[in-house]
Amino acid sequence: MKKREKVYCGIIHHKKIIIVVFVLLAFFCMFFKQLVSVNYDMNDYLPVDSTSTLALNVMEEEFEGSIPNARVMVSNVAISEALEIKKELMAVDGVKDVTWLDDVADVTTPLETMEQDTLETYYIDGSALFSVAIDEEKRIDAVTDIREIIGDENSMTGSAVSTAVATISTVKEVSTIAVIAVLFVLLVLLVTTTSFVEPFIVLAGLGISIIINAGSNLIFGEISFVTNAAGNVLQMAVALDYSVFLIHRFAECRKTETDVEKAMVNAIGMSMSSIMSSGLTTVIGFLALCLMQFQIGPDLGLALAKGITISLITVFVFMPALIISTYKWMDKTEHRPFLPSSLKLGKFVRYAMIPMVLIFAILLIPSYLGSNANSYYYGASHIFDSNTQIGSDTEAIEEKFGQNDTYVLMIPKDSTATEYSLSKKLKELPQVKNILSYVDTVGEVIPEEYLDEGTLTKLNSENYTRMVITVEAAYEGDATFSLIKSIREIAQDYYPDEWYLAGEGVSTYDLMNAVTADMVKVNLVAIGAVFLILAITMHSIIVPVILVLSIETAIWINLSIPYFMDQKIFFIAYLIISSIQLGATVDYAILFTERYKEYRTSVDRKKAIIQTISAVTVSIMTSASVLALVGFLLGIFSTHGILSQLGFFLGKGTLCSLVIVMFVLPGLLYLFDGLIMRKKKREVYQLEIQEVDQNEAV
Repeated sequence: MKKREKVYCGIIHHKKIIIVVFVLLAFFCMFFKQLVSVNYDMNDYLPVDSTSTLALNVMEEEFEGSIPNARVMVSNVAISEALEIKKELMAVDGVKDVTWLDDVADVTTPLETMEQDTLETYYIDGSALFSVAIDEEKRIDAVTDIREIIGDENSMTGSAVSTAVATISTVKEVSTIAVIAVLFVLLVLLVTTTSFVEPFIVLAGLGISIIINAGSNLIFGEISFVTNAAGNVLQMAVALDYSVFLIHRFAECRKTETDVEKAMVNAIGMSMSSIMSSGLTTVIGFLALCLMQFQIGPDLGLALAKGITISLITVFVFMPALIISTYKWMDKTEHRPFLPSSLKLGKFVRYAMIPMVLIFAILLIPSYLGSNANSYYYGASHIFDSNTQIGSDTEAIEEKFGQNDTYVLMIPKDSTATEYSLSKKLKELPQVKNILSYVDTVGEVIPEEYLDEGTLTKLNSENYTRMVITVEAAYEGDATFSLIKSIREIAQDYYPDEWYLAGEGVSTYDLMNAVTADMVKVNLVAIGAVFLILAITMHSIIVPVILVLSIETAIWINLSIPYFMDQKIFFIAYLIISSIQLGATVDYAILFTERYKEYRTSVDRKKAIIQTISAVTVSIMTSASVLALVGFLLGIFSTHGILSQLGFFLGKGTLCSLVIVMFVLPGLLYLFDGLIMRKKKREVYQLEIQEVDQNEAV
């Protein structure tokens, strides 16, 4: 008996111990899962060495006040009423600072005498706009309290508000998605299997692996909102086919082997190659995300790679033990197949595959070019649309006060004359509406000791003075990024390599630079690694080329749709889906190819195509339908723009991959059959020679 078979026999022999160990592990991981914290702030995942991250670190060390991360608008208020509201906002637990008109001008003077740009930054036609700095640790409660103060008829927006809303809403949405997904998986399995117990066995294995993975995320301490929202359902959808493949192989082996334990050993051996190839390529695809500078990539990649690894262990250790322990129930609840035979589909594919290859060839280049010509959002400023309260609030504020942002520029506290000159130069930029700084508020000749402590600590620290710059600009876009470059260049002229600039727009600019630099690297490594794994496991060069090209074209078609529909997309979703779709759907191509090669040893290529379609359709359709549904559920139910778009990409991408695997890949295998089967024929010929030699020796 081979070593592998001894291991398989050992698993089956110790089935009760294995089941108990996995159940206990899942039980403990359910508790650990509650200890894993979730981070919803995208800016926290910027590279640690980005200039905006360094600026935030310096400001946190030097100053008590933070950068304003919320804008609160209250309508139909007089100056005196606005001042009272400001006091109420300041009293909210978690609010670090509130900036309004009284901080930059004398509100006791007539409004007509004030500089109009300054006035209209904070007060227009009875509407007051407050810039609020909210503590990250207390933002959910703080945002809730602020809403109670201003009421639903008034508005608030900003990164702190977006993050707080996302934190609350995503938890509910993910729970809804998970429940619907599990029910759909159960329904699909009931339809596609031939036993009423089998779906529950598959779900038990999936549930065990998902719970263990979710609980083991405690090793990271904290996970991102993307990982929390998509990780579990993605693991379920991707790993589902592993259990299905194993059970189908077990059913096939039982037809020729009466001993169920031997049948399971044979099933593990026969399915090991395709499942491990699928699993390894999926893990590699997810691990490619770890190369991203933007740390949500490594966060999601590690969690998913760990999840698939746990799923593989569960399939080859826990599932055989569970199946052998419950096969009698499967036999007792066996029923006739609900789905018709796939032979008719196989015959249809045989006639349609060559035209489909031609269509594939026509779409290849336009889809590649289109997928690389999209327009993008990089930050979090567009994650909630106008159908949500925060989206409508944002529109109301921008309609009244325009698109404003606040930057903080910190410079060495050495010369008030230089600081004054810098302020004057910055004000020449047309987008700069107001600057709150020591020289602008106090003057360049008044010493610090003449100021009260509260005013001084807002403006100066021991080593730095800071300028709070209000700009008339969106949180992102070409104009905004050009403005940030101009401010940085001006600061560099006055204080070479001694300045720090922070703000939401600044962080988004750095985020854009980080993720765009990641794109080529992540995609090339993912493609190269998957190709290498396939080349090693399949002992071929032409087969990996065909499989990778097939799935990559499906990805290009998926990502080119927004371009041809003139839609802007979130770059983060665009970048992540490339690796996820490759890793999650290349499994279908591997399974199809392995079965085709298996059938080609005994029949011609046309019959092999028909038989392959008949054999793999249920398995592939089961997995693909679940993965597509999970994607569309995430797209429909999530109010978070990035998660929603990632979901729709996943749903459409899965369908694209499914169509190409079922209708185009057969044609490619048919056309390149000579190259694909050449090595297989040599192996068969060598085996025949060995048998002849052995017979002659006897």
